[in-house]
Amino acid sequence: MKRLTVYLARLFATDAVILFAVVCFLLWLVGCLRAFDLISVKGQGIATLGWQALLNLPPLAMTFLFICVGIGLARALQALQSSHELHIVHTVNGMGAMFRAVALVAIIGAICALALSNFIAPLAARQSNDLTNAIAADLVSSTLKPGRFTQVTPGVLLLIGGRSGTGQINEFFADDRRKPDIRRTYIARSATIARTTEGYTLELRKGSLQTIDAGRFSEITFDRYDLAIDQLTRATPVDGGLQDQDSLTIIQDAMNSPSWSPKVIDTLTSRFAEGLRVLGICVLVVGISGFPSGRRAGFVIPMEAAVLAMGFAERGVSTYSPTGPTSGAMIMIVLGMTLIFVRTRPRSIPGMAS
Repeated sequence: MKRLTVYLARLFATDAVILFAVVCFLLWLVGCLRAFDLISVKGQGIATLGWQALLNLPPLAMTFLFICVGIGLARALQALQSSHELHIVHTVNGMGAMFRAVALVAIIGAICALALSNFIAPLAARQSNDLTNAIAADLVSSTLKPGRFTQVTPGVLLLIGGRSGTGQINEFFADDRRKPDIRRTYIARSATIARTTEGYTLELRKGSLQTIDAGRFSEITFDRYDLAIDQLTRATPVDGGLQDQDSLTIIQDAMNSPSWSPKVIDTLTSRFAEGLRVLGICVLVVGISGFPSGRRAGFVIPMEAAVLAMGFAERGVSTYSPTGPTSGAMIMIVLGMTLIFVRTRPRSIPGMAS
């Protein structure tokens, strides 16, 4: 049965890997199209465009990974059903080999999902932030045209009066309207881009910070004001986010603190739920398609559409369930195990009972 297990595992994994690769490539192309303003507005090249789209890919790939595994498994089981190999597997008592193959694919898929959510995605987020800051620093220091308003990110407009020979910016102006109820305006006679251990910083001199918050106006004048570039380049301002920290770092920091904050618990739970989603979709697909059917051909809902519907339902349940992001995966596991138990239990043949 070892050969049968390897054969089935290879069959299940091949369809899932091919589908996941195609989805990632399409998502990367979409990301390139969405970030095309790096070339047309911010003066960056094709390599920067492709690299930034690649760094933005892990969160999207994480969303589609368990669906790709489920569709790949469903397609492989349908192919076995069409070729009657699934009937042979059950006839020769190969159900154990099939379950071992599914378990192997599910465990490998769950490990990949956990690696993606706990390590790869945070690493990509950090590098994406660094790249965005570097692009913004280059935009301000060399690419930004004097006397012309330029949108560095949606909601943030920059304007400079000119540059001196030493790289100093004259007459700096920035308008931040990313939050609907708060507007910040930075005005300075001069500015200089500096790189520190924490990233790029914009050193503003002889200026003012004007704020309109809920209709109330306030103004602060300064001789020098250090503004982190990432405060102007993010789509929305963030405060103490955990999305760019890997799970080991978050756990270490939480263990050194007196108590675990709800934000840390929610972040870790959401990340580890990705592995449960892969296990849940595999168990549910096997419970539906892992057994041969003697019904005649007719209108049958494609399993690909069914897996997509299950993935959509799981996301909805996990998002709105009061029990947390693992709710949808646990429901899929319970439903799948119930279907497998019902369909594998011994049945008496009509007319043979004594």
